[in-house]
Amino acid sequence: MGKLFGTDGIRGITNSELTPDFAVKIGKAIGTYFGKGSRILIGRDVRAGGDMIMRSVESGLLSSGVIVYEAGMAPTPAFQYAVKTLGYDGGVIITASHNPPEYNGIKVLSPHGIEISRDDEDKIEEIYFNNRINTVDWSSLVNDVKKEERVVDIYVKGILSHVDVNKIKSKRYKVLIDAANSVGAITTPLVARELGCKIYTINGNLDPLFPARLPEPTFDSLTETSKVARELNVDIAVAHDGDADRAIFIDSMGRIQWGDRSGTLLSYWASIKAPNLPKRVFTAVSSSSLVEEYLSKFGIEIKWTKVGSVDIAHALFREGGIAGFEENGGFMYPPHQVVRDGAMSFALMLDMMASENEDSTSLFDRLPKYYLIKTKVKITEKTNIGRIYEEIINKYGKYGNVITIDGVKVIGKDFWILVRKSGTEPIIRILVEAKDENMSKDLANEIERIVGGLV
Repeated sequence: MGKLFGTDGIRGITNSELTPDFAVKIGKAIGTYFGKGSRILIGRDVRAGGDMIMRSVESGLLSSGVIVYEAGMAPTPAFQYAVKTLGYDGGVIITASHNPPEYNGIKVLSPHGIEISRDDEDKIEEIYFNNRINTVDWSSLVNDVKKEERVVDIYVKGILSHVDVNKIKSKRYKVLIDAANSVGAITTPLVARELGCKIYTINGNLDPLFPARLPEPTFDSLTETSKVARELNVDIAVAHDGDADRAIFIDSMGRIQWGDRSGTLLSYWASIKAPNLPKRVFTAVSSSSLVEEYLSKFGIEIKWTKVGSVDIAHALFREGGIAGFEENGGFMYPPHQVVRDGAMSFALMLDMMASENEDSTSLFDRLPKYYLIKTKVKITEKTNIGRIYEEIINKYGKYGNVITIDGVKVIGKDFWILVRKSGTEPIIRILVEAKDENMSKDLANEIERIVGGLV
């Protein structure tokens, strides 16, 4: 049996790998998994082909007897909050998150608004590949697709309920919002307006071709946004990915702050705001050593997981904690919801700035300084991933602790490296971090050469 679900949902190139025919059949499988009469919320981001795929999935869901409610375009976390808050039996989101523009995807949600577990993904795949589809009689097809128009409103109000609105308003912050030409433009400016901010936007028009930058917010893709933030002299800037569940921050000096740095600060703030929750944080092996170095001072335990928001969210939901986060900018705040939420992260950052009475630069300067480099190497179906991991262990394992929970991570005295196969793209991801900038660059270049040679 093949594999459909990756690190976070099903993804493929639109109208090539992710076709209407496939979307109808997977819609039937998803509908069979939820069962006849289930109330399922569906929506999408701005990507090309999104309407085509959504309609196809809707057809499959209806064919299996599911009652479908359509909410149009909104960020992924808005749909997740709506599923949980409005009492749906589950949800389906048509999104490829941070992937390049040619991709789209299908994400399936549990009644809690969290992506379904790995075991439940396997159940849908078993239904799909063994053609155990439930098809209802014609007389049961009496429900047309219904409209759900409350998603954005309840989502924005939900975020505001977790921060000190008046205190933030009193600061009159100047903020820059980079919505990546996608659905973050629908909600984050609304949150900022309710918090009394002076709002600047960049890449704020909805465009399925993502003409300004790639959907993934990285050091390279945010160069222009960083420059604009400096020129406007904003208090803080936030940049989203394609479905706005991530938030990468740019401080008042225009410095791009990676997600494990913002996640560390926000975890500290979550421990202050939610003192009754277990002082435990979940993050992936791709996160920096600074996480443990900083948060241990506040008695916060770090639980390392596989890379992927699904694994982090389910661990956080199952075991309890104050937060979960990824180095790519995904942050989970359980009092709101146990999933990544870019606009909630933005509001919490403003809340911390206002309550601690510090600007964004001084907050980030609390953290230990490391130099992070992220790069990647394209692979083919013939690439021997195991051989790559073996070579990395042979060359670098002698320098420190080796963790193989997801790819290969080596933690040395003054550095760490992570080499792992992506679950969403045909690439090997390489992360290198060191306290010395030149060491970080040299290691990244060396590993890239090794992996490239083996590919």
